[in-house]
Amino acid sequence: MDMRFPKEFLWGGAVAANQCEGAYNEDGKGLSVQDVLPHGIKGPVTKEPVSENMKLVGIDFYHRYKEDVKLFAEMGFKVFRTSIAWSRIFPNGDEETPNEKGLQFYDNLFDECLKYGIEPLVTISHYETPLHLAREYDGWTNRKMIGFYERYVRTLFSRYGNKVKYWLTFNEINSILHSPFMSGGICTPKEELSEQQLYQAVHHELVASALATKIAHEMMPHAKIGCMILSMPVYPLTPAPDDVIVSLKEEHKNDFFGDVHVRGKYPGYMLRYFREKGISIQMEPEDKEILENTVDFVSFSYYVSACGSADPAQKAGPGNIIGGVPNPYLKASEWGWQIDPQGLRYTLNRYYDRYQLPLFVVENGLGAVDQLEKDDQGELTVFDDYRIQYLRDHLIQIREAIEDGVPVIGYTAWGCIDLVSASSAELKKRYGFIYVDRNDDGSGSLKRYKKKSFAWYQNVIHTNGESLNEN
Repeated sequence: MDMRFPKEFLWGGAVAANQCEGAYNEDGKGLSVQDVLPHGIKGPVTKEPVSENMKLVGIDFYHRYKEDVKLFAEMGFKVFRTSIAWSRIFPNGDEETPNEKGLQFYDNLFDECLKYGIEPLVTISHYETPLHLAREYDGWTNRKMIGFYERYVRTLFSRYGNKVKYWLTFNEINSILHSPFMSGGICTPKEELSEQQLYQAVHHELVASALATKIAHEMMPHAKIGCMILSMPVYPLTPAPDDVIVSLKEEHKNDFFGDVHVRGKYPGYMLRYFREKGISIQMEPEDKEILENTVDFVSFSYYVSACGSADPAQKAGPGNIIGGVPNPYLKASEWGWQIDPQGLRYTLNRYYDRYQLPLFVVENGLGAVDQLEKDDQGELTVFDDYRIQYLRDHLIQIREAIEDGVPVIGYTAWGCIDLVSASSAELKKRYGFIYVDRNDDGSGSLKRYKKKSFAWYQNVIHTNGESLNEN
């Protein structure tokens, strides 16, 4: 059977400002939570930026974006997902007026994309809450954050509404449950943070996201605005009903965020959870009406699946921040992330069954240690057949889901150019089609080299996925 991607399918790649831009203190930019996380999610928070924080320089995308966008265009990108660094626009986050130099940078970046016919897909907040908002207000635990975020989004929509069609409100919004400082700017130590405080912060984010959706629809009627969820299907470890119910509850923790974004209200299973845990969400009278402003599409990241088990002897495996019991039928990456291409087809089908909205796979990729070598012409490259295999297997499953009847807008491979890992703050954990000569000790020329996967992905895009049929 001849299975195809839609003609209008948006092929591309994805990055985040804090992982690639660098220039952390240039042109009026303020500090973000990322500037004091030199060792990633699980490392300690520093008082000030320290030199071993790879994100302070990143891959110097801030100064080299023209070179990089040109390479994306050479691959044939139809879309480029990036984020805006909130603290470039409002250095502290609570100012009345934005920083013009920060605004101009993104004007220049979007213009460069549009020059090549590349559609920008913009994440408004991608793990980069201004540090001042974290320290002064304890991040999203404070309702004042909604007003600061509203001012920020109005500024963005007013400035870029004629350049950006696709918007995402928060990156992996459900990750606040697992990484409250990085995801939610919450300074209260995780071990001291009560579920009451955490879910109150979640409520503030959900209201802010719905408010941004409302404003987007008013200011940019032709734009599309979506939510972005960290997806991780949880399979029962065994057919035991207890394992099935544990898996259901684990999936509900993540489904909650999509359900509110798409259905505009809190689902019953979450209200039960709050009752049983003694959690009372403080809601203002207008919140219910604001939440009814629902998204146009659902986007998500997909890297791993996990298993659920009622057996306390079953321990969570290494890898992704969500945890979960390892699946005995799957292999894992060098960082312990279990590789499950079929889980992507399953997730696409499950989300469409649930939401009946278009879906966008905005993150997927393989972090691996790459080795620069010379090819037959003496040019430096990376023979990353392992990455090609990973991406090919996942893209085939997206095609299967499309054949199942799921409307998929597009696919943006994560870290389409090497960048600093969010989870570990390493550069040796590489995802890109483009190798960047920078190492974890800060050495390197920052020169760009095309990996083998560069030409492979170029051909996938050129053939609109038909080349995936080739062995």
